[in-house]
Amino acid sequence: SYPSAFFGTPLISWLIKLGVDTLIIVGGTTSGCVRATVVDAVSMNFNVAVVEGCTFDRIGVSHKASLLDIWMKYADVINLEEALNYLNKL
Repeated sequence: SYPSAFFGTPLISWLIKLGVDTLIIVGGTTSGCVRATVVDAVSMNFNVAVVEGCTFDRIGVSHKASLLDIWMKYADVINLEEALNYLNKL
């Protein structure tokens, strides 16, 4: 119902209970749900990365502009290989 995965959901409670400190964000829409979730996650002091190849938007320009904005202000924008390497090291 809302663009952020945090709003109106128990997500933050689960992450705190699990001791999570870093989030890797994927999904769509980059300019809406992905961006809103990233902003909320950063605002709650999580380390955040967005996997470029695992996000999308209806319009390519919106996708690229949103990724640039996310990278410049909030989170790392990484490729799938970087995300998988990080996860394999856990």
